[in-house]
Formats: sequence, C-alpha cells, structure tokens
Amino acid sequence: MNMPIPTTWTTGSTDAVKTGTWRASLAKHIHARAPCHGACPVDGDIAEWIALARARDFHGAWQVLVRHNPFPSIAGRICHHPCEAACNRASYDEALSICKLERFVGDQALAQGWALEGAPVPQSGHVAIVGGGPSGLSAAYQLRRMGFAVTLYEAQAELGGLMRYGIPAYRLARDILDGEIDRIVSLGVTVHCNHRMEDAADFSRLRERHDALYLALGAARNKRLPALDYARPWVRDGAVYLAAANAGKPIPLGKRLVVIGGGSAALDAARSARRLGHEVTLLALEQRAQLPAQAEEVVEALQEGIVLVDGSRLDSVSEAAEGLTLNCLRVSFVAGARRGQFTLSDLQGSGFAITADAVVSSIGQDPDLSVLGEGYAAAGGLLRTDAQLATSAEGVYAGGDMASMARFVTEAVGMGQRAARAIAGELRRRHSASSAETEPYYDDEPLVPLAAISTWYHPKKERAHTGLLDAQERLARDAEVQLGLDIEQALSESERCFSCGTCINCDNCVVYCPDMAVKRVANSYIVLTDFCKGCGLCVKECPTGSMTMQEELR
Repeated sequence: MNMPIPTTWTTGSTDAVKTGTWRASLAKHIHARAPCHGACPVDGDIAEWIALARARDFHGAWQVLVRHNPFPSIAGRICHHPCEAACNRASYDEALSICKLERFVGDQALAQGWALEGAPVPQSGHVAIVGGGPSGLSAAYQLRRMGFAVTLYEAQAELGGLMRYGIPAYRLARDILDGEIDRIVSLGVTVHCNHRMEDAADFSRLRERHDALYLALGAARNKRLPALDYARPWVRDGAVYLAAANAGKPIPLGKRLVVIGGGSAALDAARSARRLGHEVTLLALEQRAQLPAQAEEVVEALQEGIVLVDGSRLDSVSEAAEGLTLNCLRVSFVAGARRGQFTLSDLQGSGFAITADAVVSSIGQDPDLSVLGEGYAAAGGLLRTDAQLATSAEGVYAGGDMASMARFVTEAVGMGQRAARAIAGELRRRHSASSAETEPYYDDEPLVPLAAISTWYHPKKERAHTGLLDAQERLARDAEVQLGLDIEQALSESERCFSCGTCINCDNCVVYCPDMAVKRVANSYIVLTDFCKGCGLCVKECPTGSMTMQEELR
C-alpha cells in the first residue's frame, strides 16, 4: 500500500487519518423504549412526557400523555401502575412515582381548562360504539381525533361505566371523572345514554347503519358462590351494592357485614360499607400478599377498621334470629398461570365461624354474550378477538372486560386505543385514504436495561411520597383518600427519571469521545464511521442508555 502518511504540518488537520478500521464494534445513537413504556397498558411515551414536565412544560407533557390515554387524571388515581414495577430505578433506589406524576399533570390540565385537539381533516366512515366505559370512551376519543364520526350508546344514565358505577368517589372524585369525560364528548362524539341493547336484532341494526362497530359492554354478570342463597335478603352482589352506594342510595343491611373477595371491587365494597357505618370483615381466598387488589388499597382498608380474614373460604351459612353464622375453612391458595385461575386445598381441622347480619359477594363478573346472538365466537367465556381486536363478525371489534381478563381500567383504555387504530386502518383501506397519523419512532432495540444507564449521573434520591387523608376523616366524608403531589414534589420526582432510551441531549457522547467521532446534528447524534474505534466510552458515559455498541462484521 503506497499511501502517503499525512502529518499535521502538511495537512493542517488529522481528519485525513482514518482510524475507524481498527474497531470490532461500532457505537450507535438510538431511541429505544424504556421498561416502563414496555409495561404500560396504554403504550405511553413515559420518558418523553416526564422530560417535558421536568422542564416545566406541563401542557406539552399533557399533550404527550393524551396521545395514548385521554384520562391522565383518572389513571393517575386508579391505575395499577405496572410501569413502576418495571422502572429501572426500582433496582437502584426506589421506582419513580410515575402514577402520581401523571395525576399531577392531568390535574393541571383540568385546572387550566386545556382542551383536546380534534382532527384537522374529517375522514370517511361512521363508527358505533356500544358501552360508555373506559374502553368505549377511549375508542371514541381516538377515532374522533383521527376524524371519524362516532356515535356512542350507553345503557346507563351517565357515561363512565366502571369508573362511575364501580369505583367510589373517595378513590376517584366525580369532578375529575366528569371533567375528563366531557373533554372527549366535546370532540364531537354523539352520545345516547339510557340506550340499552336488548337483543341480537339491536346489534344487527347498528351494523347496518354504521361502517364499523366496537363492543365494550363490560362484564356485568356476577359470579356467584354455591354456599350462598342469593334469593335471601341478606345477600347482595358486590357490583349492585357498589352501584347503589356510589349513587347515594345505599342498600339497607345490618350492622355486621362480611364482604367476600380479594380484588379491588371487593375492597371498594368493604370500604364503602365502612363509610356507611357498618362493621366490616373481608373474607378472601388469597393470603394478603396474594390479593389481586393493590397493596395500598389493603393498607388503607385496614387503617379504616376493616378486618381482613385471608386464606379462607366460606363453607356454609346458618341463619338464626340473632343473625348469620358463616362457617369457614382455612385454605391453601395457589395461583394459576392466568388471571382467575387457581387451585385450593382445605387445611384439615381449620374450621372457624364469623357472625354477621349480611353478606356482600364480590368475587368477579363475566360478560353476558347471549345478547349478541349468533355469529360471535367465544373463548373461555369471553368474546373472542384477534390481535387487531376484531371479532368473528365482519366489521365488529371488541375490547375491555368482555374480551379480556385483564380487569384494569388502563388495560381497557389500551384496548380501546388499539381497536380504534385497527378500525381506522380498515375504514381507510375501504375508502383508499392514506393515514395522517404518525407515532414516535423507536429503534428496533430491546428495552433499555439498568446496566445501560450511567448511574454516576443519577445520585440516589428518595421517592416522593404523598400523604393520605386521616382515617377518621375519611369515614366522616366522601373525600379522596390519596393526596397528590405539589409542584415542588412533582418537579423533584421528575428529576429522578433516568429517561431510559430517550436522549436528553447532554452531549456527553461528544465530549468524552477521544476520537471526536460523535457529532451532534440538531437534536440527534451521528457516529462518524471513519474515526470511531469502538472503544465504547460514549456508551459508558451516557446517562440515559441512548448510546449502544453493535458488532460490526466485515
């Protein structure tokens, strides 16, 4: 090779010295999903909106939040927050308080009266949505913001579904619920409340009048215990009891109440009963650590004076003039592979009795598919859908509790979002229209692990903790139990975010590269392949895991 060797005194620069051929791997700047994003039921761009909140751009943060979820204020109160369990910070000090941050941003939007943006261009197609709960409202929102006409049919007098009739005001204040629902309706959704679909003919007529149909009827058929006689006046279904209590028309029952179940609905029934003056015992199959309800709900219930009898089942009930005797057995509860599956074994000689005046059974609900008629395939008691949430009936999609055992509000919201996108894609194909919707681009990289974060730049810091309303004050009035973050807490908590996989443009990769092989271009970075030797220093100094090394095969 007869190549001239440049020198600084002949070239005036070392740029001519191409050193990139020395490497075995090459640095790459990426935009990858954080673990919290991967766990989020609504596919939220969490690192992005937290970065905007950190910069005090709360309106921008809210706009990113509502790309995927029109209910940030609601979700910030009741979401089961799997994002926090997945948070990389959990393995470093404490998980980020993502849910409370979302509540803070959502509450700012309501306080400031920020409105949702509609579609700039109307689209061809009219969609009917049956069910005004979280999934139906989510689908309506996404379809309207894409420009499709939407008519929503709700059996109850008001929209909200489970959020209104199943979750008490002490967990979800009604002004918050109404505010976030009203914003969706204001986008131009046509709403028909008190409109119940009675039979298959009603659904058939809807299919004829609309281009697509989204079913979000929920799960309204109560599961029942064989040990209870539901014809007796001292037995009530949990959903019925909660709906009456939430409507301010509580069902009169005796002083001593036993609520059977271990999920959030059972906790809501028990805690509502305490606020109505009952002495409440919660009887659950699971041990406390296994309860489906969120751990903080259990703690709050115990603070309010509810007695938890866990790892036990009802065997029989004896009725006498002085009240009821619930004969119970201790059990070993082993969870199955899927939600709702489990095995029980009685513990010998473990019988005991609980005295009560009434029983509320809150052990779950199933969808009633019979109203749909023929032509809808079922799977395990649920309406069967494919990956696009399409049912076996042409042009009909379904989501929420009638199509999934993931019985959480944000799971239902996520299903409404996915169904809306699938419906929009189908309607555009029919009318040969191109999609104007764009989503943020992420590189095809695995979720960013903690090992990719340079924690040197993130000093350990205590998670922001919010207060609770005093237990005695909770029982005296129907105020929200969990309090929110103030602005200083919110800003401090936002600074704890690692921003996993989302670049913060700190320029560390440029500054620390010994070969000046990384160049900033606008808000991104490129690696100059002529000079990168693959030393990996840019990766080690990246505080967000936005630089990675890739093997270079030659």
